[in-house]
Amino acid sequence: MNEAHLHMVVNHFPIIGTILAIGILIAGLLSKNRSIINTSYVLFVIGAIFGILSMNTGEGAEELVEDMPGIGWKIIHEHEELAEKMALLLDILGVLSLVGFYLQYKKNAKEKLVSYIILLIGIASLFVIQKVGASGGEIRHTEIRKDFSNTIIEKEASDHEEK
Repeated sequence: MNEAHLHMVVNHFPIIGTILAIGILIAGLLSKNRSIINTSYVLFVIGAIFGILSMNTGEGAEELVEDMPGIGWKIIHEHEELAEKMALLLDILGVLSLVGFYLQYKKNAKEKLVSYIILLIGIASLFVIQKVGASGGEIRHTEIRKDFSNTIIEKEASDHEEK
């Protein structure tokens, strides 16, 4: 398994895990069930860990694909910049989740506030998460790029001129 393959294996959990953690946290807050809220905290912490792994494998993946045809520095750089923002948000969510665990263990009333802060940051992070996932997909899936139809038209015109 090379760095690009490893990156593709680990980079999906922070995205899917965060979405699941937000849903589970909402369910826990609505039902006032500490076990469900704790489950979301665990998912946020695991998401942060996988975010770190994704960032660490991203450099190696970049080295393998940056010189491939149809993949440019610009698209990789855009993905990397967005991924750095997402990693920061995941780290914040992971740390706040650990704080939530601690406050709950100490039976501190501020734990509920921390849960709502995590929820707000989690929901706000969905915008960045979507952008990271889409930009990562665009690196190898040219068919989902915004300029895909222009690329087809240019290629067809080029093919037609060669004949």
